[in-house]
Formats: sequence, C-alpha cells, structure tokens
Amino acid sequence: MFKRFRRLRMNENIRAMVSENHLEISDLIYPLFVVEGKKIKKEISSMPDVFQMSLDELLKECKELEKLGIKAIMLFGVLENSKKDSCGSDSLDDEGLIAKSVRAIKEKFPNLIVICDLCFCEYTEHGHCGIIDPKTKSVDNDATLEISAKQALIQARAGADMIAPSGMMDGIIEILRKSLDENGFENLPLMAYSTKFASSFYGPFRDVAQSTPSYGDRKSYQMDFRNGKEALLESLEDELQGADILMVKPALAYLDVVKEISQNSKLPLCVYNVSGEYALLKAGAKAGVIDYQKMVFEIMIAFKRAGAKLIITYHAKELAKMLKEGL
Repeated sequence: MFKRFRRLRMNENIRAMVSENHLEISDLIYPLFVVEGKKIKKEISSMPDVFQMSLDELLKECKELEKLGIKAIMLFGVLENSKKDSCGSDSLDDEGLIAKSVRAIKEKFPNLIVICDLCFCEYTEHGHCGIIDPKTKSVDNDATLEISAKQALIQARAGADMIAPSGMMDGIIEILRKSLDENGFENLPLMAYSTKFASSFYGPFRDVAQSTPSYGDRKSYQMDFRNGKEALLESLEDELQGADILMVKPALAYLDVVKEISQNSKLPLCVYNVSGEYALLKAGAKAGVIDYQKMVFEIMIAFKRAGAKLIITYHAKELAKMLKEGL
C-alpha cells in the first residue's frame, strides 16, 4: 500500500502541528544606516522603504522596532565624503559616527541588541575594506587586521552588544577575539561574515552605504561565488578562530552553502538577505507580478529550512507586522 502523505495536509491546524520550520520575530535582524546631521530621513531609490537616517530619526526608528518586537539591529555608518580618508579614521575615533550612535541607542534602548558592522569601506576615500597596499592596489590583509582590532575596541567601549567584521580578511576573528579578550570584553560575541561572496546582489546596498569602490572590485578578498567547498572551509576556520555565530552572505542564491555549513558546524548560523534580493521583490510587487507578502514569507522559511537560525533582512519590519497578523 502506498503512503498517503496528504493525511497531514488536509487542514491548516494539522499542517501547523507538523510544520518542520517556523519563523519568529526574534529570528530577525534589521539593518539601519546612520548619517551625520539632524532631521534626515532619506529614502534610497533602489531600495524602497529603506532610509539613511540622522541619529535623531534613527532613535525614532528604534522605538518603532521595539514596538514591533524586533530585538536586534545591525548598524552601519554612512560618512560624508569630506570626512573619508585612506584608513577610515572616523571608525577609529571614540567620537566618530558609529561610536556616538551606539552610545545614544543603548542609552535610550538598553534592551535592543546593537550589532555593529566592522569594516572600512564606508569610511575610506577609496571604498575598499581596509588599508591599500600601494604595490598591489589591493587590501593589505595584515595591516587591516591591526586597525580592525582598534575599530572593534571603539565599538566595544561604545556599548555594542555584538561585532560583525565584514571585510573578509584572513585571520580577522582570531585577532579580534584576542584584542577584545585582552581588554576586558571577553563576553562580547563575534558574528563572523564567515562566507561572504563577491556578489552582484550587493548593488543597491552601495547606494545606501555609499561604499562603491573608487576603482577595481573586491574579488581579491571576498569569495568566488563558484566555490562551495571553500565556503565551508572559510566558515569552519572562523569557528576555530573563536566566532560565536557564522554567516552566509548573500542568502537566496546560496542555500546549498547554508545547508552544507549547517550540517558541519554546531554554531548558530545567520544569513544576510541582501539588498539585491530585497530590491527584486520590491520591483516584482510594483510590477504586480508576484504576491509580495507570501513570497517574502516563503523565502524566509527557505532560509530556515536550509539551516539558518537568524536572518538579517530589510523585510524585518514588514515580516514582524505579518507575523503579528498571523500570516
């Protein structure tokens, strides 16, 4: 006799009872972009409903996020071009944009988890993720490790709840863990951008973060998207170096990588549902060719099914409202 799988699909309550994967508001991390100034809330044309915000507006946004039940944000600084330099000095300053913003957020919203992106592309005049080697015109890995440790301490002293280094420098987790531990921040977790691909899905992000490289690309340090085994090696290496959470970025086109890492590591796994993925769905909704809410939810469940525990997504506010309404 053949198996009747449909028995457990015959009504919504039974389907819910046997569902293997669930999405919770606590799974969601919302990216925020802070700029200098006041009363600034600038929508990004390539990313509808995503804004660059001055700190006063960003604090209003944090209040709304808490009301929605969103418990974590990922914070990016967007610096004026006139303040950028060759080594991202603003990110190495206790009075810099990110440090001031973290202190203000934690003062007003102590229970909101603030995850700081640690990188240099938003703060450097060349738009690359660290110190440039004048001979190769690429990022000097070890020189960048040194200033990354300084940036981590700036963020830690400001009150960050977690640090997420995104530059894809070899050895970054080891150097940050050592520096944080030696300076009394041994309990501050690291979310490793452990498998970050050189991807065309990042395009709209560079509009909001104003971080497009002034020359070349990032293929000498971000991963080749053709490689799956190397992706696993990168994540397992970050685990060995002391990462607390691993990440795959982008998410949607890399579910095979997410699955492989989830089956080979016991660490919590995060995915970054990136700007290009978000923009495509927004464009589909505007064109009227998709059921936007149902497709967003289906994609989130795909991330969970592949093995992700946490999801960084620009859809977080929409999803929180959907979950509260019982979609």
